[in-house]
Amino acid sequence: MKKSFLLFTVLLCAGSCKTPVGQVHDNVQAEAVRRPTNEETNRYYVSNKAPLQPQYFVKLPVTSIKPGGWLRRQLELQRDGLTGNLGEISIWLSKDDNAWLNKAGTGKYGWEELPYWLKGYANIGYMLDDQEIIDKSKFWLEAVLTNQRESGDFGPNVEKGEGKRDLWTNMPMLWCLQSYYEYAKDPRVLSLMTKYFKWELSIPDDKFLEDYWENSRGGDNLYSVYWLYNRTSDKWLLDLASKIDRNTADWRQKNNLPNWHNVNIAQSFREPATYYEQSADSTDLKATYHDFKLVRELYGQVPGGMFGADENAREGYADPRQAVETCGMVEQTTSDEMLLRYTGDSFWADNAEDIAFNTFPAAFTPDYRALRYLTAPNMVVSDSRDHSPGIQNAGPFLMMNPFSSRCCQHNHAAGWVYYAENSWMATPDNGLAAQLYSEGEVTAKVGDGTEVKLVENTKYPFEEQVNFTVSTPKAVRFPLYLRIPSWCHKPVVRVNGQLVAVTTQPGEYVKLTSTWKNGDEVALELPMEVKVREWAKNKNSVSVNYGPLTFSLKIDEHYVQKDSKQTAIGDSKWQPGADPQKWPSFEIHPASDWNYGLVLNEQHPAESFEVVKKDWPADNNPFTNAHAPIQLKAMGKQIPGWKLDKYGLVAVLPQSPVQTSQQTEPLTLVPMGGARLRISAFPVVK
Repeated sequence: MKKSFLLFTVLLCAGSCKTPVGQVHDNVQAEAVRRPTNEETNRYYVSNKAPLQPQYFVKLPVTSIKPGGWLRRQLELQRDGLTGNLGEISIWLSKDDNAWLNKAGTGKYGWEELPYWLKGYANIGYMLDDQEIIDKSKFWLEAVLTNQRESGDFGPNVEKGEGKRDLWTNMPMLWCLQSYYEYAKDPRVLSLMTKYFKWELSIPDDKFLEDYWENSRGGDNLYSVYWLYNRTSDKWLLDLASKIDRNTADWRQKNNLPNWHNVNIAQSFREPATYYEQSADSTDLKATYHDFKLVRELYGQVPGGMFGADENAREGYADPRQAVETCGMVEQTTSDEMLLRYTGDSFWADNAEDIAFNTFPAAFTPDYRALRYLTAPNMVVSDSRDHSPGIQNAGPFLMMNPFSSRCCQHNHAAGWVYYAENSWMATPDNGLAAQLYSEGEVTAKVGDGTEVKLVENTKYPFEEQVNFTVSTPKAVRFPLYLRIPSWCHKPVVRVNGQLVAVTTQPGEYVKLTSTWKNGDEVALELPMEVKVREWAKNKNSVSVNYGPLTFSLKIDEHYVQKDSKQTAIGDSKWQPGADPQKWPSFEIHPASDWNYGLVLNEQHPAESFEVVKKDWPADNNPFTNAHAPIQLKAMGKQIPGWKLDKYGLVAVLPQSPVQTSQQTEPLTLVPMGGARLRISAFPVVK
């Protein structure tokens, strides 16, 4: 819906004078829109074909975006850390007795772990143009492409009941193949998928998607069917899509979910909205929004974008000490990125940022050489102790361990690279949309088909300014959409230094349409301010935000090195030559007090905090306590009765306001995403 419209003209030359690089002499149209119109179809990038619902945003090929700044640094850390070296650790990536490496699909090792890892690992290679990663990825992709069976089936040949082929493992591998096709345009991908989906269509409904994981996650299969349909136009694929939808778990229930496993929820709640592309039934779209809201009303009254389900969400376990799997974070942001394309609703970009900035980085050691299965908004110890039943896992599930956790150990690889891939999107009107602001560049065809490059310079979310420079071989007219986050009320836009007087609402897009020329510059300022959010359903606790960043108490972190094999989760497996000395695990213990409540100005809570800007970290990694480029100064009081409980977890929040006789002390708050130990949902003290 259009909220406002302004046409302004910048007249910098007249007659036959030459326009200097960077100046604008054509009209620039600026308007605020809720989303782009989807009445057109992008001419250069594949999007939904009829009868599928037209998309509002179109995914660009993985090679279109080159990340820079801190985002590139995260990918480099993953490449140099666990993701890039998992082949020497994980037994599931062993080339011996691996079911992914033979036509029969037999072998001791072969389930979700390989494609979980490969969908992130290969894409990092494509995005960083790292030939070593690309070559290693192609080894596995070639095995898949050459080992398809005559029936059309491929991959590990595992049955979960007579005639009930377990199809879950193939779903993430299809995603790997789709990214590879974007990179290499290898026609064998389309051939394999066509044969495979014909085979799926032949499976009787009573033997199709029957096992727990595949039944919950059928939406991933559905996504791949639509991906192929948009490239081949084979109508029978829509019959398969309907078959998948009716045999997938029911994510349309009014006040219930088919199961309460955290990853299933984060990954599978999008299935009704995915099928909406075909059904055009608004109740399907509403079901996805409802699922998102339901789990957060019950278990998500916490900062950080996620919810508490440290295996399965449980009634009575909703305190911010309840955690979520690293897999759950990856799958939720993936869902957000997909739903942004389906709906055009920037709400999903806001949630993706919330998780990416405030929850995901804290799941790893700063060098990305170890990770933990579970991370919570309030978490003051990360060790090898069994904390069950405080969390619903019996074992060392809070340990930072490179040898551990199987699913998250592999699936974490896709978190940042999928985020980067979706930072820019094409639009139906042959324009571009800046969605997830980060330094880097995008190269894409726009307008009349001219290939342009937009270079983005920013340290967002740690700074307010985002600058774009247009590089184009000739003048070309196209729209550029800039997302206004839901927390931002007074954005400022300039084109070549000239103020664009456009009125927006949070959550809208500023649409700038111009005949863009080489060197044109667009500046977007997103003013940030401190906001205090109350979580009434969780003991009236509060969290503190500055722009998209949520803040945690700065707790001194004491790392204790351990043997990775001895502190791994029970079902972990590793290769015989994996060296725990090279890949150690770590406990993290608090080396300072953590049990504080905040002292707030009751009338104006935001005035209780002072924003302190610091130097940008020399290593370009802002997600650490030591090098956080921004802090908040606050006042608080210690709450002596709030301690670790009998399970070794931070005790449940006390009800705010809390009475305490302790003296008021100055406190330092740091970005939540860099705090491996954290108190992010605070009691309020009198």
